[in-house]
Amino acid sequence: MSGEIKISLAQNLKEKPQDDKLGFGTIFTDHMFVMDYEAGKGWHSARIEPYAPFLMEPSTMVLHYGQAIFEGIKAYRTTDGKVKIFRPGDYLARMNRSADRLCIPNIDVDFVLKGMKKLISIEKDWVPSNEGTSLYIRPFIIATDPYLGVRPSHTYRFMIILSPVGAYYPEGFKPVTIWVETKYVRAAKGGIGEAKTPGNYAASILAAEEAKAHGYTQVLWLDGCDKISVEEVGTMNICFKIDNRIITPALQGSILGGMTRDTVIKVAGDWGMDVREQRITIDDVYEAHGNGTLQEIFGTGTAAVISPVSALNWNGKVITVNGGNAGETSLKLYDEIAGIQYGKVADKFNWMEEVE
Repeated sequence: MSGEIKISLAQNLKEKPQDDKLGFGTIFTDHMFVMDYEAGKGWHSARIEPYAPFLMEPSTMVLHYGQAIFEGIKAYRTTDGKVKIFRPGDYLARMNRSADRLCIPNIDVDFVLKGMKKLISIEKDWVPSNEGTSLYIRPFIIATDPYLGVRPSHTYRFMIILSPVGAYYPEGFKPVTIWVETKYVRAAKGGIGEAKTPGNYAASILAAEEAKAHGYTQVLWLDGCDKISVEEVGTMNICFKIDNRIITPALQGSILGGMTRDTVIKVAGDWGMDVREQRITIDDVYEAHGNGTLQEIFGTGTAAVISPVSALNWNGKVITVNGGNAGETSLKLYDEIAGIQYGKVADKFNWMEEVE
């Protein structure tokens, strides 16, 4: 798609929150980017308009069959006062991979990135400045046909909404505890686990609630067939530092190819570390703990960047990692990646895109 982006500005602007009062995903800016799709016409009517509810038929297909995808991207106010987005083209390219799996038409990445930058330029004053804060960017596509038959929709709506968010760790960089799930299955090879689609998250909610009831922060999912191979945590990919090697489960169709996961692989590889994408079982992890070679476990994701793990509970067998503290590599990776995002560390990979 190419062409003009129509802009309609809000007449009454919201009061902007203070940086130290921000949470996550509860406050939204004044405007949003929208465009529509129609079979035979393609994506059209790109516009920036006031953030507001929109009408849907009760029969709208997304409400019944879940044909939808989304992304989570962040923009940062760097130390020199500029606003920059972290790897937006890569995130939007991943969105098209999710679209392929859900039979949703692809977007033009360059055009959408242009619209995203224009939207953020209008909303620049919403980008917070405090360390750890950012502007969360949520692009998403929903099926909009009013139809109760199971088939791909013929119409879609693409939207980008923005939300200023606070530091993921308001009290510091603290490790999380993980419940290893053995009863439920989130995804399986050949399914939709590798797509960023709402159904994957709906499938994880019950296990996450049960883990919290046991006092654990997150769920670690195992392979849906063998219940042994490690896959990912509910909201992030997982990495293990064993005998000075970083090991993360290979992408084989059932887990999301995380952008932060890819960032960690590239940064750690650039440092000369031994980074491996391969199958790793929960037995391997517990064996490494038993023989003293398990040095660190950490999650990788857009929201927190790096989440060190202090403990695992697998079938009642609890292990403590690195004395319950964040590891050296976790801290170093967090400082490096966050440093790039906030402009404190040189962006040698050209990941940051400036908003004019």
